[in-house]
Amino acid sequence: MRRLSFRILALSIFLAALPAFFPEPSRADLILRPEELVQANGSNIAVSGYSVPSFVFWDGDTLKDLVVGEGGGTSAQGKVRVYLNVGTASAPQFTNYFYAQSQGSDLVVPAAGCLGAFARVFDLNADNRKDLLVGLSDGTVKQYLNVNTDADPGFDGGTLLQVGEPGTKVNINVGGRATPILLDWNNDGKNDLVVGALDGKLHVYLNVGSNSAPDFRIETFAQENGAALVVPTFRSSPHVVDLDDDGKKDVLTGNTEGQLLFYRNVGADNAPSFSGYTLVEADSAQIDLPGSARSRPFVCDWNGDGLRDVLIGAGDGLVHLYLGMTEIISVPGETPPPGETGVALKTYPNPFNPDATISFALDAAQRANLYICDPAGRRVATLLNKVVAAGMYYINWNGKDDHGREVSSGVYFVHLDAGSQSSVRKMVLLR
Repeated sequence: MRRLSFRILALSIFLAALPAFFPEPSRADLILRPEELVQANGSNIAVSGYSVPSFVFWDGDTLKDLVVGEGGGTSAQGKVRVYLNVGTASAPQFTNYFYAQSQGSDLVVPAAGCLGAFARVFDLNADNRKDLLVGLSDGTVKQYLNVNTDADPGFDGGTLLQVGEPGTKVNINVGGRATPILLDWNNDGKNDLVVGALDGKLHVYLNVGSNSAPDFRIETFAQENGAALVVPTFRSSPHVVDLDDDGKKDVLTGNTEGQLLFYRNVGADNAPSFSGYTLVEADSAQIDLPGSARSRPFVCDWNGDGLRDVLIGAGDGLVHLYLGMTEIISVPGETPPPGETGVALKTYPNPFNPDATISFALDAAQRANLYICDPAGRRVATLLNKVVAAGMYYINWNGKDDHGREVSSGVYFVHLDAGSQSSVRKMVLLR
């Protein structure tokens, strides 16, 4: 009896220690799959001029839709296309488009150079109806209030946003290529205005009014190392979101050259500040769209898998999509445990529901292809396919396929191909 009790105690200690060998992954930063191009009716979406995509609710159903600003280049008019989602939450599909309407006709703004309509959907006056915030090529910002219903938006003739003390207000003008977003920058419960621009800065206008009647008094700038942040090669196009899950808002921005830059917030959530940037990669290569592309990103969850995805608009008029991947945690230099050989592929727990941690070790830098298959050998999910350094790696699988759909209970196999080595482990999902 004492021997049995000792064995039970030893097993309990072993099981309790397992999580130390399989750290719990946390979702952080952006880990992106190779580029895809968004299509409608089986062909790549290609708008007139420069594209500015966003993925938002438009028509009152439960599916997010694609809204794309266009214009600039050879097009002297900026408009806003709407592609309604006729697919599902995990697999958006689009057919035809229509243009957003202002006073009964197509909403049209002047376009010049590399910008037509930089359109973002927000409730600008707290009336629970979606409105349009539009940045213009001349550096001004215009709001179009919804005078129809939230499920069928139609907009007024538009009003230029202003800054200054009462009685002395002037039109907001960032000097060219305005790329505005609305968010609570200083956490006071009121929506503020942040505008990217030709000068590469992030122009900040704090709201001292209310959400139903915003009042912008002064212009300030997002700070990098104590000075105004200036995005390299200029033409900043920010999206503000907590990218590293530390509870503080970060900045993801495009630039003139078509890159994607991540500025981590090293200040506080209510007083963001930054110190340098990281160039974002997709499939182990830096995102750098051809030519002077003018990248304009939008962060979303495109396929409903809970991971961050990125849409990018550019000078080619296309809508570039980069789906997110599960974070991989690396321990450089760590080798397989004593007695282990090869890639030391393991899973924990097994059976699992709904998350499993997969670990493996590499003794040299090489491409690692980690994926899940069903018993028939059909690939269900790709977790990793990139060149990684030598070391120990941990990656989470959330029980969803590459389209964000939950897979059913049953047996699955995790495969790892790394250089000349291959390994397979069985996993059992019990929902």
